Amino acid sequence: MNGHLPPLSALRAFEAAARLKSFTRAADELAVTPAAISHQIHALEADLGVRLFNRLSRSVELTPSARLLLPDLSEAFAGIQAAVRRLRAHNDTGTLTVTASPSLAAKWLVPRLHRFQEQNPDIDVRISATDNVVDLSKGDFDLGIRYGTGRYPGLAVELLLQNEVFPACSPRLLERGPPLRVPADLLHHALIHDQAVDRDPLAPTWAMWLKAAGVAGAPILPGLTFSVGYMAVDAAIAGHGVALAYSTIAAADIAAGHLVRLFSLALPDLFAYYIVTASGALERPKVRAFHDWLRQEADAPSN
Repeated sequence: MNGHLPPLSALRAFEAAARLKSFTRAADELAVTPAAISHQIHALEADLGVRLFNRLSRSVELTPSARLLLPDLSEAFAGIQAAVRRLRAHNDTGTLTVTASPSLAAKWLVPRLHRFQEQNPDIDVRISATDNVVDLSKGDFDLGIRYGTGRYPGLAVELLLQNEVFPACSPRLLERGPPLRVPADLLHHALIHDQAVDRDPLAPTWAMWLKAAGVAGAPILPGLTFSVGYMAVDAAIAGHGVALAYSTIAAADIAAGHLVRLFSLALPDLFAYYIVTASGALERPKVRAFHDWLRQEADAPSN
């Protein structure tokens, strides 16, 4: 088998020109001149003994040989780029990138971060608050905190926090009334909703909680609806109604007296928060430090 490979620079020039279908755009992407791209491709055609482009007056056209070569070459360069990103993430001791759901980031993670920074002043923490599931294997993020079922194939997964769901409101709402002495009294108040049910059909809803509390069949007054849970909690704190609050998200505001839990009945949340990392990530000191700190915070009595 002939193990000779053309120069990497020539293959890179071809891949960019073929993908972009332009020597000029390829030159811009690779920060070289169009003449340099043309020279590299001529050298590659001579090396391979095939024509790769039909040069037209104002454009270039891929030959069958080029169309055969391009997909595998593009995949190979993507693999090289991913490997380099992973290596840089592995060796970067100063920056830690974390992805977390917006509600957990706003109401649980951010208020605690000063303690991690005090313990690890040399680590620069960057938080991306999103519900989008990012690919941790690409190396763009060191660690994720995901809200879901915990089934994430190919990743290291560890339970962080579980929730229960209950009604909560501002102390001011209790003072001005109407009264909130029994669950049926909720029907005289605006009920605040979030769209968790859009992500999980089994997510607790007001109808489910009221039914469990023995208040069935009564119409639920329309109220505010928010796309993320922490906004529903903030609306309740502002006195706009009663929220169906998640314990993890509401805990700090209840402890501070900004929010009051109503009634003892709570529904379980079938989703939970999980620490997720790519294979081998916990071998890196900065990731291990943040992981261990998360566990310490989650296991603390005040949570």
